[in-house]
Amino acid sequence: MASAPPPLIFAPARRLAARRRMLALQSIPDAPRYLMADMVEDVLERMSFLRHAPARALVIGDWSGTLAAALGAQGCVVTQAEPATGFAEEQPYPFGPFDFIASLGTLDTVNDLPGALIHLRSALALGGLMLASFPGAGCLPALREAMLAADGERPAARIHPQVDVRAGGQLLQRAGFADPVVDSRTLDVRFRSLDGLVADLRAQALGNVLARYAAPMGKAASARAREAFGGPSLERFEILTLSGWKK
Repeated sequence: MASAPPPLIFAPARRLAARRRMLALQSIPDAPRYLMADMVEDVLERMSFLRHAPARALVIGDWSGTLAAALGAQGCVVTQAEPATGFAEEQPYPFGPFDFIASLGTLDTVNDLPGALIHLRSALALGGLMLASFPGAGCLPALREAMLAADGERPAARIHPQVDVRAGGQLLQRAGFADPVVDSRTLDVRFRSLDGLVADLRAQALGNVLARYAAPMGKAASARAREAFGGPSLERFEILTLSGWKK
């Protein structure tokens, strides 16, 4: 009996548009890159600690090219993949196997996360390592409060559902990874205003891509959101990292 398809939480077309817009915005000097920079630095630190020196690697979602360059400098042959240019994370990969796969900032908006993790494991060679980092539960508390203040007694769907540490561990086990490890870390960023935060989110493909999303806020609701957010204000990003091996 065929299994039921996963629920449609995110709109693939909106996700694709958001990532393409991000690639365009990242061509602008001084575009915000702190989330990707943090994830790349963390991946390199983990690989150094584990003393994992892959011969073949796949890097998904790193539009900066920083991780691929660092791995290439170590003699690794790197394949890069980007959802904005047609790479399908919820389908079997057309290439592999790899000794190492890094997925950066993309898995938080796939509808079939268990399936995406299974495809990651399938693309690994025996003894291969997978590291996946993306925004997790606890992200953007100030923005959430501002949206609630804007919508009043009728809150609308404006913020993505997010994966926490416990759910991440269960997903890794379900996908068949050996020695699964899940952890999270925080990155605090100060913003002058709500508009500055929203601009940064768009430039890093973190805007709303929900399949069922609320209508844009009117002037009055937008004013309430800006007032609730204030400024300068500190916003928190919670980055979840999943790691596992294929044995």
